[in-house]
Order: sequence, then C-alpha cells, then structure tokens
Amino acid sequence: MSGIIDKQGLMMYWAFDEETGASALESVSDTLDDVQYVFNQAQFTEPSTPQWRQGVSGNGLLFDGYSTYIAHPAHGEQRNGEPEYLSTLSIGVWVAPRTYEWGYEGKLAAIVNRHNKDVKQGYLLGMFRHGSWSFQIGLEGGEWKELWSPDGYELPKNEWSYLNAVFNGNDGAMKLFLNGSEIASAAVPRGCRMAAAVDKDLLIGRNNHSSKLVEAFSLHMFGGIMDELKIYNRALSSEEVAASYQEVLAAHGGDKPQVKHDDIKLDRTPLLADRHRPQYHVSPPAHWMNEPHAPIYFDGLYHLFYQHNPQGPYFHHIHWGHWVSEDLVHWRDLPIALAPEKDQLAPDGIWSGSATYDADGLPVLFFTAGNDSASPNQSVALARSTYSLDKDPELVHWIKHPEPLIVQKKGMGLFGDFRDPFVWKDDDGWYALVGSGTEGGGGAALAFTSQDMLSWTYKGPFMEADIQKFPYLGPIWELPVFLPLGSDKEGVSKYLLLVSPVGKGADVEVFYWIGQLDKQSLSFLPDQEEPQLIDVGDFHFTGPSGMVDPKTGRNIVFTIAQGDRTSELEYQAGWAHNGGLPLSVYLREDGQLGIEPIQELESLRGAKLLSIQKKSLAEANDLLKDVQCDMLEIQLELESSTAVQLGIKVRRSPDGEEETLLYYDWNDSMLVADRSKTTQHSGEKCSGVQGGKLELLGENLKLHIYLDRSMVEVYANGLKSLTTRVYPSRMDALGLEIWGTGELLVKSMEIWEMKSIW
Repeated sequence: MSGIIDKQGLMMYWAFDEETGASALESVSDTLDDVQYVFNQAQFTEPSTPQWRQGVSGNGLLFDGYSTYIAHPAHGEQRNGEPEYLSTLSIGVWVAPRTYEWGYEGKLAAIVNRHNKDVKQGYLLGMFRHGSWSFQIGLEGGEWKELWSPDGYELPKNEWSYLNAVFNGNDGAMKLFLNGSEIASAAVPRGCRMAAAVDKDLLIGRNNHSSKLVEAFSLHMFGGIMDELKIYNRALSSEEVAASYQEVLAAHGGDKPQVKHDDIKLDRTPLLADRHRPQYHVSPPAHWMNEPHAPIYFDGLYHLFYQHNPQGPYFHHIHWGHWVSEDLVHWRDLPIALAPEKDQLAPDGIWSGSATYDADGLPVLFFTAGNDSASPNQSVALARSTYSLDKDPELVHWIKHPEPLIVQKKGMGLFGDFRDPFVWKDDDGWYALVGSGTEGGGGAALAFTSQDMLSWTYKGPFMEADIQKFPYLGPIWELPVFLPLGSDKEGVSKYLLLVSPVGKGADVEVFYWIGQLDKQSLSFLPDQEEPQLIDVGDFHFTGPSGMVDPKTGRNIVFTIAQGDRTSELEYQAGWAHNGGLPLSVYLREDGQLGIEPIQELESLRGAKLLSIQKKSLAEANDLLKDVQCDMLEIQLELESSTAVQLGIKVRRSPDGEEETLLYYDWNDSMLVADRSKTTQHSGEKCSGVQGGKLELLGENLKLHIYLDRSMVEVYANGLKSLTTRVYPSRMDALGLEIWGTGELLVKSMEIWEMKSIW
C-alpha cells in the first residue's frame, strides 16, 4: 500500500540507480539530468564518471563535496515570469554525509534546493555546521521561514539518515522528520503558500547561492552519498513518512542499512593516472592537505597525521588526516583521526600539533584547537587513543580531552598567535614548545613544562628571533620542532631547533639552528646566531615536523611539498600538495647538519636503468638517450675540469623546449634549479630560478635526485636539499641530459625506476 501512496503527488523522483555514467534519471518527467563532476572531462588524469555506490535501495550517488552536483531545469512552476504558488510541499531523501561544511556566511550545504533567499522565494533543504540541518522556504508575501534540527538530531557522518521535510500551508505547519520520526515543527500562517523561485534551476548537491572561494571553488556543496530523492506537491503525513522508512528497513532485515567505509571514503583511484601527481610521496587519497605532522611509532607501526580538508582541494575546514606504515615508505590511508565537532574545544578547526607518549607509554596527540568564539581563538588541546579500551591496533579512534590544556594569557608571547605545540617526554616530565611571537618583536617558540601532561607551567621564550638583524625570520614562528642530535667531538650534547616564520616580511622556509639546551630555564642556546636553511628550493619544503624513531634512534623530519599551482588547476586536478620524502637529519663530524633521505626508500627501486663510471659529458648523454621516465632515483657524481656550472637537465622533451636544469655554480657556491623552460602550459605557475648557498670546499658535486612526476628533490653532498615542482605540458618531457659550461667528468651515475607506494 505504501508504494501506491508514495506516488500520489510525486513531482520529481531520482532513484540514483544508474550504477555508472554521468547522468541521473528524474523518472516523473523521464528527464536525464547531467551529473556534473570534475573528472567527466579530466585535464590531467584519465576521464572517469561520477562515483556510484551502494544505496539504501539499489545504488546511490557519491557527491565529492566540491564538484559533484545536478542541475534540473525548472518546469511548470511559473506563468508569464510570475512564480507559481504551492500550498504544500514534501521532500524525502536518504543521505550519508561524509563531511560537514564550516557554514561560511551562514549558508547551508544544499542537499536539494531551488531558492532565492534575497526575494524570499523557493525552498532549501541542506546541512550546516557539525551535522545540523534545516528546511527553509519563501512564503507568498515575502516571508522567509527556517526550521532547524534540534540539538541531538544532527546527521552522523558515514551513516545513512532518512530526512523528510514537510510544508503544509493549509494546516499552517512545517515539519522535520529524521528516520521516520518527527523531530521539529514550526507554525506558519494558516492558508499560506510557498512562492517558487522563478529564476533558479533545481540543484541537487549545490546551493543556488553558493559563495566563491579563491575564485575557483563553490562552497556549500554536499559531500557524501545520496539516494531515493523524492519531491511531492502534497504534505506527507507522519504515518506515510514512518511507513516509507520502515519499508527500507524491511528490505534490510529490519535494520537501518549500513555504509561500508570503502563506499564512502575518499578514493585515490581516479588520481593514480594523474600525470603530475607524485606516486611514491605520501599524499591524501584526494583533496587538500597542508603539513604532515605528529609522527609517532607504536606497536610496530609508524603513524603520520596531516592537515586536511576532506571537502575539496582547497584550504578551509581543517581536520587531521591519518596514514599508517610499517616502513616509513609504504603508507595506508586510515579514517580521519580528528575533526571539528559541536563543542567548546575546537568547533572551527583542528590545527597542527605533535604526538608523544603518556605515562603508560600510550600515544597522545597535542593539537591546536580552533574556536572562533574564544579569544584568542587558538589553544593547545589533547586527544587520547582508545587503544587501552578497545585494543585499536591502528589507532583509528581518538577521544579529545574536553578542555584546552594551555590557554594563552596576555604577556605570554604575541597575543592571538599561539599554535602548533611540539611536545616531548623524558624522565623528568613533559615539555612543550608553542609557536608565537613577542609583542613588538619577532617570532618565538614559547616553552612549557608539565608533570602530569595536563597541568602546564609557562617558562618563557625558548628562543626568539632578532628581527632587526634577521627580518626574514618574521613576527611569528609556526611549527617549532626540537630534536636531540647527540654529542659533538668534544662530548657536548647538541640539539636541533626548526621553525617556520610567517607574517609580514617573513621568508616562509624551514630555518634551523644547532645548539645546546638549558634545561633549568628551558631555553635554547644556538651555536651561531644566524639561522640556516635545510632546503634552498623557495617555499616547496615547508611545514616541518619531526620525531626520534624509537626503532632506529634516527631523527626523522617530515615536510609538506607545496604544489605551486593556481586554485583553478587544483580544482581541475582534485588534489593539492603532498608530503616530502622523510629525511634523516644528524650531526656530522664537521659539526654541520647532515641531511639524507631515509634508507628505506631503496625498497621502491625497480629496474636499474643505467650504471656508468668515468664517462665524458658526450658519452654519458649518448647512454642517457634511452632513459625516458618521470619516476626515478638518480645518484650522480660530477667532477669539473673547466666547467664553472655543471649539473643535469630533467623532465626534458627531445627538442629541449621543455626542461628543468639542476646545477651547481662553483663561482657563487650556489645550488640552483632553473625552471625558465619547465613548462609551456600557460596556466602553470612554476617558472624562474631557485637556489641557495652550498659550500662544497673542494668536493666533487654529488647529487641524489628523486623525480616523482611533478616532484623534484635534489640532495647535494649530504648538506642541502633543493625541492621544487615541475608541470611539463608535453607528454614526452621525460628525458635526462648532463649539462655543463665546460669540460666535466661523470665519475659515476646510477638510475633506478621507482615504484608507486599505492
């Protein structure tokens, strides 16, 4: 009987049972609607259709959160440019949200809408912050009515919920139903009518009035799976809503259907063929990341987290993504570890932090809690693993401590800038550095101590910038990292401090000092005042985090490799940024900082493509002609005879119209990447010359190079790295060529093809 009732007054119905393709049938009008999706016409990867998943009845459509939506042309709701008025309207739909939007400008992420709020016309059903949801309509006479879900009736992520919104102008009521039961109602004037929005198409998954971000992204879009969307020109009764819900449950043995994680998770498959996306560098499955952070080793597994927007490839509502690995090389995607929630701790963002161990040796996460209703809106907070409760072996589940642990007070650094805690533990307790600045001065790392990991004492600045001498160190420091380097030749214990300056005048790079720790005052005494750079690639090696690997005793540093693309290209690509290769950093015999990619990366070597010794430039280049690849490891030693500049061209087209030149200048002692011919694509930003000082002191030039599609990482003589990005337009820009301004000898060169970690 319910199936017969179900069709009475049915104006529109999308069953989403297509399973494949880029269109969805609206069965009442027998209209095939196009499903908009970024990869329908892919620019950098193989074209693919929208993602169809298991629904509550047959299939459902997965909306990616930023590009997927349906526009259904309006029919029969206006006469001579005037709106038609409806006395009754009902919407029923099953949704499984994957993400919640932040709620920019107070707008809803639309599930379905055809509205114009400016003129108080139409209707809108959508979601808001933290899973709240609302049904909104424009009434005849210019009144806009909103009905919101009450507290406790938010839509859970990654689960099916059945929503019904009912407008009954005849009886003077609006109602919301969740999973077959009424949860909210509001009175409207009895006998009122809804005014249809005459100038709008019906949109599924996208707001009629979405806001633009960085000119490329429309906000307020639904992310998750949708199924069985029905719109009626009558008011469904409570009994009909309940019957429709029970009908679906009956088809699933009396239980609400479950969503498989593999059905709703972000899927990296469409991106594996992207000709610019690195394949052996760690990355999110899709969408946006900034810095990886909080590395920790526990129970045989390495964990690494990262700043992540699961809604799309743009910087917005930040969560903690999560990877796990057995070898620091092959990573697996795990569910999001920490997300903003409807609380007073971090409703507006889970920003960067670190990981350490509690008194029982269990992992804990320290993070920057974003709460825009507080002043300052940044504080230090903690989350504990549920390992001791449910033996969660991969540390998937985390529980936040309900209150912030460290709240900035006036006089504690630069008020309002207080973030990125780096926490470590020794036999005397726990220690924390927090990025900030000094009032009227430069950036600073602030120091704190604790005996119980919950109550913290401020000790003052750990170190602060002399902004008069070094203005590039900026007014604010982010992401402080502090690692022990062991003893020097005189037996003095040395440490490494990394910081990332930001703010007016700052050079946003990873700067470091080697020095000593004054544990009594909890301050850092650098060996030399002037900071050094690990990487000279100009903003492509940023966002540092680090750990002492308990398994090997090494200090390992992780970074973000910035993408260097326009927002429009990141929209088209479906991803933004990736991690750099993990680095081992250590104190060399000569007192300098040693920098090397971790040895475990050798496990990615495939076929050895070349191995030569003592060849002239011409001989080497003749042998290099057959090496055509964009995923390589190269070890190269060059000895200069008369060449003042010498190096190698990578990602080179056969005619040299596109190429990137990596070289060393003996006169200026500079390691350089020349990208003036890197790409002919008019939209790509990568261009110009990057580089920095490298003193070789008579050594031959020894380059260890990793090419991974758009990633180029150069490690020179174990002393400096140069990280950059390249996006050649030509598909044949795959070659290599040794280069010099005079005579040189290729003392040795080995090249391996590299395998994907995915």
